[in-house]
Amino acid sequence: MAQGLAGFEVTDEDHLRAQWYVLLARLLSAPPDQALLTTVRGLTGDDSELGQVIRTLAAAARATTPVAVREEHFSLFVGVGRGELLPFASYYLTGFLNEKPLARLRGDMSDLGIARADDMKEPEDHIASLCEMMAGLITGTFGAPVDLTQQRRFFATHIACWAPRFFADLQAAKTAAFYMPVGAIGSVFMSIEGQAFEMAA
Repeated sequence: MAQGLAGFEVTDEDHLRAQWYVLLARLLSAPPDQALLTTVRGLTGDDSELGQVIRTLAAAARATTPVAVREEHFSLFVGVGRGELLPFASYYLTGFLNEKPLARLRGDMSDLGIARADDMKEPEDHIASLCEMMAGLITGTFGAPVDLTQQRRFFATHIACWAPRFFADLQAAKTAAFYMPVGAIGSVFMSIEGQAFEMAA
């Protein structure tokens, strides 16, 4: 069970935050299939910074196909030998995979009641997995929803210390077309989350 506050309620705003994390997790864990591409093509945004990059993502989704985005995802994150980017906390923080940041994450996962999925092939400090964990901590997927203090601690320890650099790199990646606005969404959303946590502290 996650260590949450008894009776802690998930607000509409928190559900929306979780949905952003889920979207990032889904897009970064695997290339979107036709159904997800269709959904993304229909996204609309307001005039806020986040709304504008959502419109850019929707346009990029309309300009691509499942085959093209699958090839792009492979070039970016898998590659022959390795992809253009290595979306892991350990790599960004130490220059190597499977280092202390991963061990620290596994300890916190255990404390929060988060188990590694049986079919998971990548180390748990993959950006998609971390976004999925944040969504689960917000909504109570792993037990009770955790309070903002614990959310802030997890975010600061495992995401904020490196994810902004990763999303900036994704925006600038040579092979990124559909994924360029995904990087922009990640950058903007990380900034919003960081500012919100600071204000709530």
